[in-house]
Amino acid sequence: MKHAMRTKWSLALGIALGVFCAAFAAGYLGDYAIARQQESTESDRPDNTELAKLFADDQGDRRPEAGQPIDAKFIIPRDKNREDRIKALYEAGEIRTGKDYYRAAMILQHASKPEDDLLAHEFCIVALAKGDPNARWLAAATEDRFLMKIGRPQRFGTQYHSANNEPVKLYDVGPGVTDGLRKELRVPPLDEALQREAEMGKLFKVQ
Repeated sequence: MKHAMRTKWSLALGIALGVFCAAFAAGYLGDYAIARQQESTESDRPDNTELAKLFADDQGDRRPEAGQPIDAKFIIPRDKNREDRIKALYEAGEIRTGKDYYRAAMILQHASKPEDDLLAHEFCIVALAKGDPNARWLAAATEDRFLMKIGRPQRFGTQYHSANNEPVKLYDVGPGVTDGLRKELRVPPLDEALQREAEMGKLFKVQ
């Protein structure tokens, strides 16, 4: 009798678990199908043309005529206007494709506040998730910029700075990141970053 009851209880439990698993699988597969459909729809969306123009202007300001340094006094107010526009597009939901997020991150990481660098880093994560590999180096750089602005050592070694008109130097790099991980994010080895200090000093006009 007890054996029969145990058998009935086991069968009931098995049926209940089967029903639960089937319901869970149906829900999961349904969500997965919806996500795939959304990805397909998003992949058909064109890149934001205004963002493309803002990005081109941002990069153009950082490529002066041959032999000329980058003049921060000229760039800073233009950067501010672009950053404000990026935030407006973000709030309006107009940053959609992987390339959009990458371009927005590139512009926003030039902002002065650490929270802007953090948002730019999050944009990079979305860009990578949407399939834009260009965001790899920028994901590392935005993390480094955020850490630098809150007074902590950077991790990847992408950021240089100059204090009190002193020569441009690689900002302090903390432990924890190997050159192998840097390579995965298209960041040069740390020794190479140190060797670029003189080059970075020529590129930027410190005033």
